[in-house]
Amino acid sequence: MAAGRIAFFDCYSGASGDMILGSLVDAGLDLSHLRDALAALPVAGFELSAEPMTRHGLVGTHLRVMLAQKETHPRYLAEIEHIIESSALSERVKGASLGVFRRLGEVEAHVHGIPVEEVHFHEVGAVDAIVDIVGAAIGMEALDLDGVYASALPMGRGSVETAHGRLPLPAPATLELLAGSGAVTYGVDLEAELVTPTGAAILVTLAEFRQPQMTIDRIGLGFGTRELPWANALRVWLGTAAEAGLEVGEVTVIETNLDDCTPEQAGFAMERLLAAGALDVFFTPIQMKKNRPSVLLTVMCLPVMADSLARIVLRETTSLGVRYSNRRRLMCPRLDGEIETAFGTLRVKIKIIDGQEIVCPEYEECARVARERSLPLGDVYAAVVAAGQLKR
Repeated sequence: MAAGRIAFFDCYSGASGDMILGSLVDAGLDLSHLRDALAALPVAGFELSAEPMTRHGLVGTHLRVMLAQKETHPRYLAEIEHIIESSALSERVKGASLGVFRRLGEVEAHVHGIPVEEVHFHEVGAVDAIVDIVGAAIGMEALDLDGVYASALPMGRGSVETAHGRLPLPAPATLELLAGSGAVTYGVDLEAELVTPTGAAILVTLAEFRQPQMTIDRIGLGFGTRELPWANALRVWLGTAAEAGLEVGEVTVIETNLDDCTPEQAGFAMERLLAAGALDVFFTPIQMKKNRPSVLLTVMCLPVMADSLARIVLRETTSLGVRYSNRRRLMCPRLDGEIETAFGTLRVKIKIIDGQEIVCPEYEECARVARERSLPLGDVYAAVVAAGQLKR
């Protein structure tokens, strides 16, 4: 893979549409270009301002969308799609913007139990949200980004007032957007909406949730409007992707010795930990004091998940305390792909090492074929491996 321009959104304080757009402006997106490009939208009555801001010793940009008058009517998805499609924006910007709003429409339809054609947007249909979403797509094109990535997302608690009434945080639309997206979330003991539906929709649609290897050229900070105990900003790192190779990362290892925990409790704890985002959970037989046969529970996770997962261990097992350690890890780049086999087209994982692609069978896919055809699982695995060797 050739090196390309990429962006990494460091969402330590969450993400909203104006924070994403503000960070891009602070990192070098020309405000005049952004204004001129947004003028292609058949939407009037708004102005952009980008004001320098300093909070808790950090300097960045607070981007504001100022409306001539407050909107009084919601917009249906079809209306927003027409606004974007009928504009003079580039096809790349149109496609990205339509993808974000289509994802939002599908989520709203699911949350409220109605067809997507009947979805009418309130908070995310306003002019400022249209500007945030289309503006983010304009910025990514103007900065010539080949890839966009995002960090784990902090989730506040409490409730928020919406057009549908008071709803719990994280907002239902935000949670639905993040489900199945690959995004990692972690709890923050603060009553505040840190990730908005607009921010989540932009990242889920346009970004990949992992930290890439990169050479950093510039950093931009986009501030939010809410005052928090820390600098309420989103950071974007702009730079060049490293050549494909082993990826260097860090994991936190959580351990505890259990000599009085039932197998049922231990198994249930493993289930809860994996569902909450642990990378791996396993048990190792050990011998403890008083000659008790026991188990060592080991949990591997991203560092930002350590505290929340440790609480699950303490709650679901008899452990009185856990041990933390951070470990360096090397990972092969991997891709999701498909391959033609004797049993048809099957999904596979593709591992890349030293420039060579190695096809790895996907268990669930192979198990499905084995059940459907009453075959041994090993036969299906062998067919995938053989197809992969022919491809090399």
